Amino acid sequence: MEMAQSVARWFRLKQYQIEVTFGVYIFTPIEKFVFWSVVFLLFSLTFIATVLYLPQHMVFLYNRAWFYVHGDDNSGVDGVLGGLAKGALQKTVEALSSTSSADGAGETLDSIVREL
Repeated sequence: MEMAQSVARWFRLKQYQIEVTFGVYIFTPIEKFVFWSVVFLLFSLTFIATVLYLPQHMVFLYNRAWFYVHGDDNSGVDGVLGGLAKGALQKTVEALSSTSSADGAGETLDSIVREL
């Protein structure tokens, strides 16, 4: 409970600092609502962008560091991911080659007719 109170106190302090710094304390209630809505929206968008793009960026940085340390031999994360993609492609080709083309086409045609 004490931790929740200290976090709430910290947020109130930050809100007070922002209101004093940007003059929000002289806004009308509607203007304050709009201001804090925009602040929340910007924070939310920043959080979403961080969650979506930070992993990609970390992989990019890792690959750059790998290149600077080891040279140009694509054995970083792209090499591992490429190997996984090749394995998946090989399994797909094996699955397709195990069934004949005519059987697969017939099954596809049957499923299309059933859907119609």
